[in-house]
Amino acid sequence: MICIYGVELGRPGRPGVGTGVFLLRGDTMIRASIIGATGYTGVELVRLLSSHPEVKLVHLTTRNYSGQEIEEVFPNLTGFGSQVCTELDLEAVIADSDVIFLALPHGHAVPVVRESVAAGKKVIDLGADFRFRVASIYEKWYGIKHEEPELTAGAVYGLCEMHREKVKSAQVVANPGCYPTSTVLGLAPLLRAGLVVADSIVVDAKSGVSGAGRSLALGSHFCEVNDNVKAYNVACHRHTPEIEQEISGLAGRDLIISFTPHLMPMTRGILATIYCRLARPVDEESIRGIYREFYDSEPFVHVFPKGRLPQTKWTYGSNHCHLGLVLDDRTGRLVIVSAIDNLVKGASGQAVQNLNILFGLPETTGLDRPAIFP
Repeated sequence: MICIYGVELGRPGRPGVGTGVFLLRGDTMIRASIIGATGYTGVELVRLLSSHPEVKLVHLTTRNYSGQEIEEVFPNLTGFGSQVCTELDLEAVIADSDVIFLALPHGHAVPVVRESVAAGKKVIDLGADFRFRVASIYEKWYGIKHEEPELTAGAVYGLCEMHREKVKSAQVVANPGCYPTSTVLGLAPLLRAGLVVADSIVVDAKSGVSGAGRSLALGSHFCEVNDNVKAYNVACHRHTPEIEQEISGLAGRDLIISFTPHLMPMTRGILATIYCRLARPVDEESIRGIYREFYDSEPFVHVFPKGRLPQTKWTYGSNHCHLGLVLDDRTGRLVIVSAIDNLVKGASGQAVQNLNILFGLPETTGLDRPAIFP
């Protein structure tokens, strides 16, 4: 990356991507650090970025595994991850990085983002601290005061298919949550077309246990999860206002939803089944045509033909989102089924997609691979 007076000139053959301040250097690799590299989303970032052709990982920070090589902590990375995990030295991370990924619990990202922005570095936050345009909404749902409301107001919500142009020039990208990704992608074409009856949206979503994170908790123990399905955080899940923020923007009016998540006895995946009423009569094939046109140029979103509905297994380990729909003539409701991998398109894969946009790379770089099956 070459920079003169803080203006990024871009890579040979690729457009520049903004005015971030980078060190003048001869190599062209993007220097990336991950703060919180040993949680599920953090190590998924390591997995994806370790084979990214344009990225060099420079710092992997952790609270629990300092001094250990990442492949020692996660043997699946053997041959791909020889970096030593370290305690966070924020000054060193900022000095050595072009982009900093944050894979931290909510409430922990603000001081890191504050210092990183002051140094002119790009930040992609996989937590919730910068997802809300209005800080008071975050404070209401997460129960803590936001210390940098001006920063959150200026952050770009990184749902790539919806906000790609804003991401290109962003300094802080708020990576979306997994449930909002699957739900908003499922509803976006209808909302843009003005086809949804306000207040008719009901979302029934199921998630794999990895969505609960790697920390030990009774509810994610094998004996609690195996052979069991449970609803949780009914009518109060923290992703609800995030979904409402995005679908309201697409619809051009305030919308509210009924959202119920469920925990499934599987490791990965989200399946969102979305119900809504149509604002005017439209046949199913015409609706499918609206979806196909909307996502025609999107490499990671696929609209299934009539008779095929998504399954979580079909997106396992990939950055793809599968969409299917059925118009129920008897009830007058449209049923949309959306499937993603919660750790990839719902978290770390989307973060890499945002990195590619930020640095003027093809969005599929490092991500262009099919799901794992069976």
